[in-house]
Formats: sequence, C-alpha cells, structure tokens
Amino acid sequence: MIYRPTKAYVSLPALSHNLKLIKKLSPQSKVMAVIKANGYGHGICRVAQQLSEADGFAVTSIEEALVLRQKGYLHRIVLLEGLFSASEIPVVIQNRLDLVLHSQHQLEWLLDYPFDTTLNVWIKIDTGMHRLGFHPDAVESVVQQLLNKSSAFQIHFISHFASADEQDGFSRDFTLAQIDCFNDSTETWPVPKSLANSAGILHYPASHYDWVRPGILLYGCGNPTGSQHNFKPVMRLESQILSLKWIPKGEFVGYGNAWQAPKDTYVGVVAIGYADGYPRHAKEGTPVLVNGVRVRMVGRVSMDMITVDLTPMVNQVKVGDRVVLWGEEALTADEVAKWCGTISYELLTGVTSRVPLIEVR
Repeated sequence: MIYRPTKAYVSLPALSHNLKLIKKLSPQSKVMAVIKANGYGHGICRVAQQLSEADGFAVTSIEEALVLRQKGYLHRIVLLEGLFSASEIPVVIQNRLDLVLHSQHQLEWLLDYPFDTTLNVWIKIDTGMHRLGFHPDAVESVVQQLLNKSSAFQIHFISHFASADEQDGFSRDFTLAQIDCFNDSTETWPVPKSLANSAGILHYPASHYDWVRPGILLYGCGNPTGSQHNFKPVMRLESQILSLKWIPKGEFVGYGNAWQAPKDTYVGVVAIGYADGYPRHAKEGTPVLVNGVRVRMVGRVSMDMITVDLTPMVNQVKVGDRVVLWGEEALTADEVAKWCGTISYELLTGVTSRVPLIEVR
C-alpha cells in the first residue's frame, strides 16, 4: 500500500540528549520536564518514556496527568494551571498530583476540603507577567492560611518569566527584576522553589533554584542561542515533490493569484498544507529544503500543497524527492516560525493528527 508521503519524525535520541544537556546546565537543580500539549506535539507518552530520567513532569490538566499515571509513571506530576473545579480535588489526591495554586478561588476550594493526606502545593507568585499568580504582598497570607488549615500541605513556590528569551536591555532588566521579586517574596520560607524556564536555564543561572522547568528546549527549539549548547531538533517534518512544471513568465501560481512568475520558473508542488499543520500564513520566500538544498516557497499555502521555486536546481530534482519543512540543523523550526510571524511552539503543537509521527531510535 502507498501512503501519502507527509510524515513527522521524532528523534528519541535527541530528546535524551537535550535532557542531559539541561542537567549539565543546572547540576544543582531537579528537572521538571514540561510535556503539556501532548508533549509539545511529539506525543506525551513517547516523550515521557524518553524523559523518564527527569525528576518530574509538568502538564496543564488532570486529563494529561491521568494519561501518564495510567501508563505507570510514578514521577511527581505538577498541574501547571491547578484546579479547574473543586470536584477535581479527590482525583488529585488519589493520583498523587502536585497542584499549582494561583488564585483566590482555588485557595478557597482547598481550605474548604477536609484533607487527611499530604498534598504538594506550588504557590504561584505574579512577579510581573500578570497572567496567573498571587500578588507578592499576598504570599504570606496564602501560606499562613494553608498551614493554619492543615499540616497536610507541603508548600512550594513557583513563578514564570515573561521575557527571559529576549536579550535586549529592557527584557534583561525586567527578568532580573522578576528574580529579585521572587527572592523577596519567598526568602522567609526554606521550601522548594522553581522559576527557570528554558530561557532561564540558558541565561539566568541565579534563577535555577531547586527545580528547573525546561519546555521548548527539550525539543531542541525556542532559543536562538540554543545551538551554542548543541541542543538537537527532535521533530523533523517531511514530505515529497508531488509535481514539477515550468511556469511561463507573467503567469500566476496558487490561490488568489498571489504570486506571479518574474521569469520562466520551474515550480515544484510539495504534498503538505495547512491541513497537515504547515502554517497558512507562511510568507513568500519561506525556506524549504529539497534534497538538502534551500529553495523558496512561492504562492499561498493551500490545504494539502505548497509550491516552491526549483529553478536553481532544475536538473537535480524529480517527482518523489525528499522535502524537509523543518527540523534539520540547516532549517530549524525557529527559523521557519520567524518567516511565518510566529514561534516554534505553534509549529510543533500545530502538526495535525493526519500526519503520522514516526519514532527515530
């Protein structure tokens, strides 16, 4: 049987390699591997298995955590968004999950519940991102309310960087201010703390504390200087040349007559489109690798196809030849994301279910 050639390859050795690098960069910290959003699009169980040497996992919701527990993972699992309803508390207890506590209503749910067992609670502090978390001035009150309620609560502190991946002066000053705020808010309590995300691991050693929380870095993406540390891309998105033809000068290609051939142009059609997760908003000129050679995308991305200018390699390409959309050292998801006005996170998590994920061992 012949299958459509669009596939995503997931390198298991690259995942293990990236985790080892993170441990070397933060040798005094435990590693909480962030594998939410189906392992950033790589498959949550596949990723968990390959990252089993991590000290814990971080996910978004109970649904993701239960998948891991049902597969037999005994690691600490942290629910980054905490409780969505008080009715989830028994499930959290039964499955020994850690809770992030970020809002007053969640605190009230915990205070109203008759705990008779320990629960790891990560109090989230809003150090400047202003998304989730308690104001620094409220932290002492939150801690005291929990401890007054029950000795079952094991207190931890957590916060999140807003712009640690940006290296301009303002962003660096803002990140350093977040670190100072976190220190000031937590110095009273000698309990486990976590602040560093992927960018924090790379650029701010003072933020490593007891636990680091790598996300995109585990998958070999997300930071322009990551390559300096030899992080390896985990996902490689591939397809093939579907068709080849000469387009006369002045003729149009694709929907909306969006691209007009400036000269006689040899155009290849690649079997991938936005229904596969290739971004529809990719700009003309977005790079693609054909047989390892960088070429330019022309015209609009359609549901199942894109078109590329193959004039520079007219005698070196044929139908069925290999096309890499991202995931090689020569063409990273980060670079493609810039052409699309987005970030590699969106590309990785956007690959759709009709694209087979093939493990590379």
